[in-house]
Amino acid sequence: MKKYVLMISDHGDPLAKLGGSQAGGQNNYVRQLALSLEKRGWTVDVATHWCDKNAPQVEAFGERSRVIRIMAGYKGFVSKNELFEMMPAFFKEMEEILPLDQYDLIHSHYWISGILARQLRRKYNIPFIHTSHSLGIARQKATGEADERRLSYEKGILRSANRVIATTDNEKKLIYEFVKQPAPVDIIPIGVSPAFKPYPQKNVRQELGITGQNIVYAGRLEETKGVKTLLHAFRYLVKVGDLPEGTKLYLIGGDRDQIDSDGMPVHEEYRALVKGLEHKVTFLGPKNQEELALYFSAATCSVVPSYYESFGMVAAEAQACGCPVIASRVGGLQDVVAEGETGLLVRPNDVEDLALTLEILLQNELITSRLGKQAARRADHVFRWPAIAQKIETSYKEVLSHAAKKRFTSSSY
Repeated sequence: MKKYVLMISDHGDPLAKLGGSQAGGQNNYVRQLALSLEKRGWTVDVATHWCDKNAPQVEAFGERSRVIRIMAGYKGFVSKNELFEMMPAFFKEMEEILPLDQYDLIHSHYWISGILARQLRRKYNIPFIHTSHSLGIARQKATGEADERRLSYEKGILRSANRVIATTDNEKKLIYEFVKQPAPVDIIPIGVSPAFKPYPQKNVRQELGITGQNIVYAGRLEETKGVKTLLHAFRYLVKVGDLPEGTKLYLIGGDRDQIDSDGMPVHEEYRALVKGLEHKVTFLGPKNQEELALYFSAATCSVVPSYYESFGMVAAEAQACGCPVIASRVGGLQDVVAEGETGLLVRPNDVEDLALTLEILLQNELITSRLGKQAARRADHVFRWPAIAQKIETSYKEVLSHAAKKRFTSSSY
């Protein structure tokens, strides 16, 4: 078997610089999965929208992987919410430039990619596996906002895929609540890059110029990520005087145009929340994986205050660096963070609960140290890519074996 897979990651270019509004967990997942599957003998093409005008249309990475960028009528940034309208042109261009007769299977990432994968299977009879990365029903439960078009397409994708990969037990349960008779679902967690590992905290703090206790947030600067909840909680702790002397909050991520030259947010509401705290709060903008690993290693704790998360890549990455995590008790975060073992869980969008939990870790070095050591051990056991790629390859082989048997049975009559 030649082992040639097409991944479709409509808005998640695996070679995009991480930390921007559309460059985060999915991009990194696709990149690391491709590199790990290479080591198991696979050749990987990744089809994605051509969002960076300066990037080449075809770009190799690893030894047998490449990104193939699809213009679909427009070369340049398009938000994932607008990409749906470009799907007919995206599909047509894929047909024109991809070697569709060579792929053994398709692995789609996110619901819009799933639409394309389902259409390719119908027309070319290529089996497909789907990873949602986030579910519309999870967003609806968290925010009360329903995207009926997305929900309808997701139901169809989750039913018609040859196999679905859920990243947590919680996600699998949600799929079964949402869809009657979905495709077979395998639970395979997301892995973390080898860049995420513990570094000696004293040395790293010295290198970064960090002198005391510090909290790290990494993620997009948007409402559903809980950034405002975190800023409110930090302001509360400063106000009541429950922070150790010199404690600072570092926020990593967002687009560069969201942060001014003084390390402050452009967004007026965020600016209001940090007014008077400029000496204690810094917005660092996007960082690469190696830089992010240093900040996690230097941190007293990291915070993932999202309103919903199907998985919670940042929580896994922080734990891999030996950093305890405070996370919202939502979605996959409840599986990624082992409460009381690698971190603590709080109610989403609850300023007081988050503030009190931050205080526990900031004021108790022994607890923080124990959680951090246990986090690193668990991450090595659960979130490393070689083992995860092996599990995904098993899913691939089962799908291909079933498809081959089906073709043989059909040709026998």
